[in-house]
Amino acid sequence: MLGAGLLGGCQADADPPAAAPSPAAQAGGVSSPPSAAAEVAPSKKAAPSSKPPRALPKPGNPKGRAAVPAAARPVDTSRPTRTVGDGTPAGCTSAAVVRAVAAGGVITFDCGPDPVTITMTKTAKVRNASAKVVLDGGGRVTLSGAGKRRILYMNTCDEAQGWTTSHCQDQDTPRLTIQNMAFTQGNSTGESAEGGGGGAVFVRGGHVRILNSRFTANRCDRTGPDLGGAAVRVLDQGGDDPVYVVGSTFTGGVCSNGGALSSIGVSWTVLNSHFSGNEAVGNGANPARAGTPGGGSGGAIYLDGNRFTLTVDGTVIEKNQAREGGGAVFFVSNDRTGTLTVRNSTLRRNRSAGFETQGLPGIFFIGADASVKTSG
Repeated sequence: MLGAGLLGGCQADADPPAAAPSPAAQAGGVSSPPSAAAEVAPSKKAAPSSKPPRALPKPGNPKGRAAVPAAARPVDTSRPTRTVGDGTPAGCTSAAVVRAVAAGGVITFDCGPDPVTITMTKTAKVRNASAKVVLDGGGRVTLSGAGKRRILYMNTCDEAQGWTTSHCQDQDTPRLTIQNMAFTQGNSTGESAEGGGGGAVFVRGGHVRILNSRFTANRCDRTGPDLGGAAVRVLDQGGDDPVYVVGSTFTGGVCSNGGALSSIGVSWTVLNSHFSGNEAVGNGANPARAGTPGGGSGGAIYLDGNRFTLTVDGTVIEKNQAREGGGAVFFVSNDRTGTLTVRNSTLRRNRSAGFETQGLPGIFFIGADASVKTSG
């Protein structure tokens, strides 16, 4: 296991409660008044369409009833800082997304009334001086890595994104919110910075939360004892706050470990979400058995480190598989301080080909305490 040396934390101020999203924010991004900050393609602004807007299928577990705390609620995006697009699909480009993410603030999309997929030709990278970055696709925008690249990256310890503090892993900002978005075919295979992983989204430091979003068919390296997160990889969070995942879906992810989510020493709270068909395909577990490259644990979720927690509520985890341990969840707290809580959730048909903890369905657990109460 990777020890605690990578991690460290100091108490940071809590994220202030977000305002309830307005009807306009729930319906999708709204163009801000023209300004120098707006990310608008040079083509002529399209005339408003008479077609009613269509949305992608709603993500998450529709039957989930877990209460969502204020810190995990959507951001009101009715007055965006900048808007990607000019009212047409052609105006929504990879370059516009990259520029908008680097500039920061509240980002919405104006790509027309129909769902649109933006194929990323570069990874969008958050600048570390940004206080807040919100990506809101209005339920109609998919960012695709085309199987070639990671889609979104934030790393407060990457000097190339701006050096803001010597305690980079502990800083409170940027605060990244991903809401009403979809990510597909992200691929971080071969990425070695910070150990790799995070096929769609990689985060170290600051804060991240994922709300009402969908992740499909993302990839990262297929071998490695502690590498993971086909969809999302997180190292460090300011103040040791949890990563919130609410109302989101993760399907078809493939990585050495953690076919959906992976972290080291980071806490997670997963509410009203759905994980299905994700795979941990490494070989040799962690630490790697002699003669193997290691990996293969946590079909859906792979968590390692020391003091951290995982709370799963109102969530379905089904039909995921691990070549080694924990077809649903791999949870190892090296110093035995970590705690796992599963309630009001369904865990079924998660295959652990090598090992899991007796009495815990599809889960391998080493820590202080595990409370697992499933509903089906």
